[in-house]
Amino acid sequence: MLDDRRVMRIEAASDAGDEDPRALTEHDGQQLAAAFERAATDHLPIVGVLSAAGVDPARGIAATASWGAAARSLARASGRVPILLGVDGPLHSGPALLLGLADVVAMTRRSAAFVSGPAMVEQFTGVEIRPEQLGGAGMHARSSGLASLVVDDREELWAALGHVLEYLPDHVDALPAPRPNDDPVDRATPELGDVLPTTQLGSYDVREVIRGIVDDGELLEVRAGWAPNLVTAFAHVDGRPVGIVANQTQSLAGSLDIPASQKGARFVAMCDAFNLGLLTLVDTSGFLPGKDQEWRGMIRHGAQLAFAYARATVPRVALILRKSYGGAYIVMDSTNMGNDVMLAWPTAEVAVMGAKGAVEILHRRADPDERVQLELDYTDRFLTPYPAAERGSISMVIDPADTRREITAAFDLLGSKREKLPRRRHDNGPL
Repeated sequence: MLDDRRVMRIEAASDAGDEDPRALTEHDGQQLAAAFERAATDHLPIVGVLSAAGVDPARGIAATASWGAAARSLARASGRVPILLGVDGPLHSGPALLLGLADVVAMTRRSAAFVSGPAMVEQFTGVEIRPEQLGGAGMHARSSGLASLVVDDREELWAALGHVLEYLPDHVDALPAPRPNDDPVDRATPELGDVLPTTQLGSYDVREVIRGIVDDGELLEVRAGWAPNLVTAFAHVDGRPVGIVANQTQSLAGSLDIPASQKGARFVAMCDAFNLGLLTLVDTSGFLPGKDQEWRGMIRHGAQLAFAYARATVPRVALILRKSYGGAYIVMDSTNMGNDVMLAWPTAEVAVMGAKGAVEILHRRADPDERVQLELDYTDRFLTPYPAAERGSISMVIDPADTRREITAAFDLLGSKREKLPRRRHDNGPL
């Protein structure tokens, strides 16, 4: 795919066989800064592979300063052109921070990226740690969320970056290129009705639902190992590239925690920056309770997901599969957050909370037998999509067999959507 697109291709890397890459110099930083500026000016996606042993201390502050210029140029290109970076081998110190400015980062299994290396960590903390433990691809895929994709070698690294680029336009003022599609837009999806378990507490793989909706069942999931309770993926719907955000009930029952909020917010912002419509699949009982979550800033980080959706101007379609409770209902692209088309299956439960929790609050003095009946009454009255539909919070309740057809029709309807944010220098999001 990279051979078919005009891109700013960058290789600031040693040979694949070099286990001790050289430190990058002042000249290297200046070259990267110039390349990033040229890419933004000429509307070229930035695609590169990095590997470096930090900045050479023998060259003084000049080498470090040049990396500051590179970071500034990359930040100015952010949101204007796609920034896709790969790592093959070690990437240390200041140059590693460039990865945090990229839209997508891919890493080979042998790579490692960190700001402070194992020697400095041991000197400062007394803890001995191996490079792969400190900043290996596996750690960044599972724990830090830096690695969107992990591959075996450099050839696969370039291929992975090219695959991501298939879903993105060249720059912010262009639309993603459609792909020829032979999958009928009116293809019935009766199998989706069988994906949900028979019990409300049962889990399922939401990727089965996604595959039933998108063209040919193909999706490219990014950051799959980090915050697995939320799926983020690229796919096509009738040849149209879209971004998909979906609660995954196989992990934490689909609850939203801090990593999931960060993961979703970053993905939504990227899709909005590059004109990809958003499809959101909702099945969550709410935000994950716990003092650890609250102490670490659940309010601030949960607001990141709300903020990303609220400022998104691309076409936004959502489908409530099952549970949609409380604050999580709001932040998962609800109508009140500016969603364009909100669909729901008949199994959808749109409420403040589940029946058990509601009865415990509203009827705390009821005996166990009374509570059973009260929970049944609450379920019949409130845990359906129809009260929300009557209030306009749901556009349409659809049969699971019609899911692909209705979602495709919604995106077709929104094809001419044009929305502008109020003029301002920049927003002040909850970082």
